[in-house]
Amino acid sequence: MPAFWVGGYSADMAGDADGIGVLLAGASDDVLAGGALSFAGTAVDVASPSWITAHPHLDVVYAAVEGRGQVQAYRRAGERRLTPLGDPVDAGEAVCHVAVAPDGASLIACCWGDGRVVRMALDGVGRPSAPVVATAASDPYEGVGSGGVGGVDLGMDLSGIGGGDAGEALAGILAGAVDLSALQGGDPARDGDGVGDDEAGDDPREGDEVRRSRAHQARFLPAGVLATTDLGFDLVRFWRPGARSTLRTAGEVVLPRGSGPRHTVWHPSGHLYVATELSCEVFVLAPAPSGEWRIVSATSLGAGTLPADTASEIALSRDAEHVYVGVRGSDTIATVRVRSGGAELQPVALVESGVGGPRHHVVLRDTLLVAGRRSSEVASLTLDERTGVPGRVRYRVEVPSPTCILPVR
Repeated sequence: MPAFWVGGYSADMAGDADGIGVLLAGASDDVLAGGALSFAGTAVDVASPSWITAHPHLDVVYAAVEGRGQVQAYRRAGERRLTPLGDPVDAGEAVCHVAVAPDGASLIACCWGDGRVVRMALDGVGRPSAPVVATAASDPYEGVGSGGVGGVDLGMDLSGIGGGDAGEALAGILAGAVDLSALQGGDPARDGDGVGDDEAGDDPREGDEVRRSRAHQARFLPAGVLATTDLGFDLVRFWRPGARSTLRTAGEVVLPRGSGPRHTVWHPSGHLYVATELSCEVFVLAPAPSGEWRIVSATSLGAGTLPADTASEIALSRDAEHVYVGVRGSDTIATVRVRSGGAELQPVALVESGVGGPRHHVVLRDTLLVAGRRSSEVASLTLDERTGVPGRVRYRVEVPSPTCILPVR
């Protein structure tokens, strides 16, 4: 029977979860995740473990304890129980994401509240060490009006992208000549789905608010490269390991002002796909022969997105031919087709997610599991492997304020 750890928001983040929950899919003899869903209770009590991830080699799970600004490791203590492994480690304000290196030697924590990117070494049993804070981000648009980029190098060659009107429109967006709000049908300075890492406290959106660094996700890429998103400064930053547990900056890509890069997914073609929370787009990034990362294309999530929509998670289909992006507000899942060997994307469909506030989703063979933070539900949708588009909800179950779904190994 497929089982999943579920992160969630607790009372300190205006949620109902008691800690890391346990979700079951199907009967005891099922090997796929397309069966009936059930919630099996709480694996360990902890306040607002909003993001959870696993060690690649050990039976250890790590949680971003968002409200307390800490990272906590947990050891498996039975099929449906976790127990703390060592003490929590301070990371930074509103830590919202953790990622473990493929070799299991370190983890990266991203903090939405203060913009910190933090590296923690992991010992032989998976315990995290004291944090080493990476170089802070600088706002590439500092002192620049919202009408243009003020000469900022956006890290891309606009010639030949998309061709025709698509290439001209993208060039206009990046040069500040086209208003993102007009293309999206509303103001890119939009709210999220209520509370949490991107929904609580001060708003990093545009307008009269002061722009602040909002680190949101880290992803380990091939060849020892690390990518992190900064939702507040519209940046994707790249890193390499430095001396004594530090991170060494290895470039950055500036996205359009107010786009809000949130989460990424790595495509086997060698492209990094970046979902932008505020503009509801996906940008395709790739390294040039020189090693410098650049934007190679971009697409909206489709004409059906609404002015107040905000994008959340991004994931690949099993065959890597499609991309799925959660859209909060309209509460849909956007399906985007991969084209041109991974260098271009094309919107296909927007379908109902079956939950309120689709915060996170995972692909399990022919099934998409979607966590609805606002409706306190997890729903399963069958994926049409011919078209790539999710179908109607097959099953749903009440799960308190879910924010992250992690398959149990």
